[in-house]
Amino acid sequence: MRVEEETMAILKQLDVGNELASSLPVLPRASVLIPLTVKNGRLFTLMTLRSRELRTSAGEVCFPGGKRDPSDADDVYTALREAEEEIGLPPADVLVVCRLVPVINKSGLLVTPVVGFIDESFIPRPNPAEVSAVFTVPLDFFTRDKDHSSSHGVAGMRGFLHSFYFVDPDSGRQFHIWGLTATFAILVAVLALRTTPEFDVGFDPEDPLPFFQRMLLSRTSKL
Repeated sequence: MRVEEETMAILKQLDVGNELASSLPVLPRASVLIPLTVKNGRLFTLMTLRSRELRTSAGEVCFPGGKRDPSDADDVYTALREAEEEIGLPPADVLVVCRLVPVINKSGLLVTPVVGFIDESFIPRPNPAEVSAVFTVPLDFFTRDKDHSSSHGVAGMRGFLHSFYFVDPDSGRQFHIWGLTATFAILVAVLALRTTPEFDVGFDPEDPLPFFQRMLLSRTSKL
């Protein structure tokens, strides 16, 4: 419990709230839930593999999430609703900690990462129409260079395009984690673990949020 409490105290200070979102241009919005859990004193995050039958990002690793509905109260509501629809995670079972700086993805969606804690005992019930696998990854995996690669200057992207290959010890399956999902995972790992990755991330690991704020403002100023 101490690990969870300490992590929550760190992340709560980084909550951007509604103020930043309300000052941005009107864009199609989406949210993802970055679920954290503690196992044997170690932080993990839960991820999903999208169904190959989906029209967008089919077969890709993502955090639970999706587009905002007009009836959704806010970005947190969107993330929790989508997580329940995709993996059967009841909103009441998520202890929401913070919202981090939104990022505009390759499709032009303004994506808000919502970080929350779930119980270690949670058993996913994936919706097969949307999710083909659910797995957990040690958060510190996203700070190590062993299974990581990156490229810079990719068309339509700013900064590094990160890529990880993770072998799930429970199933033996290998998952490719890349793009915005990898960026969000690295960011949360840097913030929660208060550590510097073994590879170049393009932002200050001790104070990463100004970089993401500048990137967001740069993109929205051109809209």
